[in-house]
Amino acid sequence: MTMGWLALGLVIGLIIGLIGGFFGARAYMKRYFQDNPPLNEEMLRTLMMQSGQTPSAKKMNQMMAKMKQAQKSAK
Repeated sequence: MTMGWLALGLVIGLIIGLIGGFFGARAYMKRYFQDNPPLNEEMLRTLMMQSGQTPSAKKMNQMMAKMKQAQKSAK
């Protein structure tokens, strides 16, 4: 009987830990993306202008395509 209660306690603890970990990681990622938003076209345009480059539409499309490709290959 004691072994049954121990196993039940372990299973319940594991389930609670998984649920808590899921919600904790979810909250962390929400906060991370709020503090560090992904790079978008406007931010890229600003970076190019600050470095002295003139951001044409063709350059912007090329840079965004390269960034998206790099993100896919990193996964």
